[in-house]
Amino acid sequence: MSKHARARGSLDMVDQATPKSEYVVYGGPRSLFTRKLTAALDFYGAPYRIELRGPSVDDNLQARANTHQIPLIHTPEDWVLADTTPILRLLDGRFPGRRLFAGGSLGLLVSVVEEVLDEWVSRVMVHYRWHNPENARYVLSQGAGRELTLEELKEHPIFHWGPRACRATGTEHPAQQKAAEREYLSMLDALETQLGSTRYALGDRPSAVDTIILGGLRAHTNADPIPDLSGYTRVLEWEAECESGWDGRGELAPFPDSTPFAQHMLELARDEYTGFVSSNGKALAAGDKVFRIETHGEETTYLAREYPERSRRILRAHAYDTLSYQELDEAQVWLQAESLKDTVFKN
Repeated sequence: MSKHARARGSLDMVDQATPKSEYVVYGGPRSLFTRKLTAALDFYGAPYRIELRGPSVDDNLQARANTHQIPLIHTPEDWVLADTTPILRLLDGRFPGRRLFAGGSLGLLVSVVEEVLDEWVSRVMVHYRWHNPENARYVLSQGAGRELTLEELKEHPIFHWGPRACRATGTEHPAQQKAAEREYLSMLDALETQLGSTRYALGDRPSAVDTIILGGLRAHTNADPIPDLSGYTRVLEWEAECESGWDGRGELAPFPDSTPFAQHMLELARDEYTGFVSSNGKALAAGDKVFRIETHGEETTYLAREYPERSRRILRAHAYDTLSYQELDEAQVWLQAESLKDTVFKN
């Protein structure tokens, strides 16, 4: 099994490291959220190892975490947890000097940008993999330990799951596929420029935002044959450097301006994500299974899903409801000015 043991300085820890303090991540190298979680553990400097695991496994771990999804994390005190964003918030408490969600109003900004990446940009990863047979064959051949024939690929159950997932997340039709690709590459353009002036996406220290970007690169877009990211020299150098973790230096850019990359992502939130998450919540409340909204100028159908709404509640509980009165005033002004209230509040 792969091992990624990291030394931890006592100043960044709540408890001294012991052989029993190792974390175990159950997941796979081609899983977006597995790679998000391991990127975070690298930044924390936490000792961990990876145990390979696919989805839909019925065992004690599945029962304890109450999910078939990956990744799972087994903590030193014998907890088995799922869902990367709450896991990162838990780990922030254990490594306060290396927290990936800032406190105060800046923490709300970090949370909103991470939310857009987790719940919106992630659909582009699904599209790239399953709408490109070359990518699907590459990934499924790795899982099989040999090169699959085209006929074997067409008969593989996961190959048939992929297009269904794309249909549920609004990339079934070619126009939306192209729009999603432009959206992702535009994000990388913004990151390529940002890395010319700061070490990370939101300043000179990492945040939860960096972990999900790295997860996408390592599990999907810089691992699969398509797309070709060779022109993004700064992004690729940054990704490689982040394998070594974080040296503990630097600060995030201040609230509310943050960085040009953050502003790019907030514009995407305003233009596309808020309409999606708001309409998804309304569809769930009405008991509708699907809903239609305009995305990138075209009417698009989505499956109404519970998790984006649950994630919005988590964001509010941890990044908004915990603010002081002064911070709440700042946050309310910012959310109103940026037209982002629907990313936090159920309408």
